[in-house]
Amino acid sequence: MTPEVAPARATVLQPRPWFASTKFLLLVFGLLAVYAYGWRVTKIDLPELLKGTKFVRPFVVDLVRPDVVSRDVQIQEVQLGMSVNAAVAPEDVAPPASGPQLSVPTRVTAVGAQLQVTGRGFRPNGSGTLFWVNPIGNPQQVGTFHTDATGAFAVTITVPEVFRGPESGPRGAQQRLLARVTWETGPLRPSKTLLLVGEKIIETVFLALMGTTIAIVAAIPLSFLGAKNLTAKNPLGTTIYFFTRTFFNVTRSIEPLILAIVFTVWVGLGPFAGVLALALHSVAVLGKLYSEQIESIDPGPIEAIAATGASPLQVVRYAVVPQIVPPFIAFTIYRWDTNVRMSTVIGFVGGGGVGFILQQYINLLQYRQAATAVWAITLVVAALDYLSAVVRERVV
Repeated sequence: MTPEVAPARATVLQPRPWFASTKFLLLVFGLLAVYAYGWRVTKIDLPELLKGTKFVRPFVVDLVRPDVVSRDVQIQEVQLGMSVNAAVAPEDVAPPASGPQLSVPTRVTAVGAQLQVTGRGFRPNGSGTLFWVNPIGNPQQVGTFHTDATGAFAVTITVPEVFRGPESGPRGAQQRLLARVTWETGPLRPSKTLLLVGEKIIETVFLALMGTTIAIVAAIPLSFLGAKNLTAKNPLGTTIYFFTRTFFNVTRSIEPLILAIVFTVWVGLGPFAGVLALALHSVAVLGKLYSEQIESIDPGPIEAIAATGASPLQVVRYAVVPQIVPPFIAFTIYRWDTNVRMSTVIGFVGGGGVGFILQQYINLLQYRQAATAVWAITLVVAALDYLSAVVRERVV
C-alpha cells in the first residue's frame, strides 16, 4: 500500500484586530497626549472639589430656603461704653429707667481679656447677639446669648482685636458693647426680596421679548438675501448673498455678554442695553436659521409658479412663504426662550433684568436673597420651555 500523502496547506495570514492596528494605536497615543496637555493647561485639580466644599456650603444651604416670605421684625438693643487699654473708664451714661439693661464687672479692659456680660429686661426666652463696636462704628460679633423666662442672660466674651482708633487721653480708645435681640411678629407676607425679584423677572421676560421682536423685523428680510437659492442667481445677487452671510457669521461669533458691555457703555446701565444686545445677536442667529430653512424648501412650487411668468415677489409670496411659516414660528419661539436665559447673564454686566440684582446679592453674600432669584429664573425658564415646546408641537 502506498502511504497517503498529506495535502499541502497554504499559509493564510490572519488580519490583526482593529484595536491592534498601527493607525489605532497612533490615534490613542495622540488623544492621550492631547488630553494630558489639556488637563495641564486647564489646571484640573479634583481634590480642590473637596477642599472648597466649606466655601460653597453656605450658598447650597441657603438655596433650599430662599427669602420668599417674611414678617415684621422687632429689635431690642442696648449698648454700653467701653475703654480699651485705658486708665479711666468711659464717661458714664445714665442707664434707661426701664427696658433692657447691660452690665459688666469693669468697663476698662484690654484686647484678649475675658469679660463677663450680664443683661436683664430683654424679651423672655429670646435669642440675641453681642457686638463689639469700634470708634469708627464698625461692629464685630463677639458672642450670642439666650434669655431666660425673666429676660436675663449671662455670657463670657473675649475682647477682640479690632481697629481701636487714636488712644489719646486717659480714657484710651472709646468703644461700645452692643446687645441686640430680634424676633418676628405679625402674619406672613411676601418678602421685599420676592417682590423685587418678581418685578425684575417680569422685566427679564419682556427684555427678551422686545429683543426677539426687534430681531424678527430685521432677520426676515435679511434671511431672503442670505438664501442662496433665491439671491445668488447673478453677480450682484451673489455679492449680496456673501455679504449677508458674512454679517450673520461675524455677529453670531460675538457673545451677547460682550455686546451687552458695548451697549452698556453706549446707552448706559439698564434693560435698554440688554434689549439692544439680544436684538443684534438674535438678528444674526435667526437670519441664519431662516435663510437655511429657505434654502431647504421644495423647489417644485417655485419652478411651477415661475413658469407662469410670476414676478420674483410673487414667487416668494406664493411658493416660498407657505413652506417657511411653520418653521419660522418654531425658530422664533425657541429663540425667545433662549433669550430669556441670556438676559439673566447679561444682567451681570448692567444689562438689566433679574441678573443685575442677582449679582448684587452674590457680591453682598446675601445667599438667601440670591436663592430667591435663582429659583425664580428656574421656574420662569422651565415654564417658557414647556410653553415653547407645546407651541412648536402644534405649529410644526
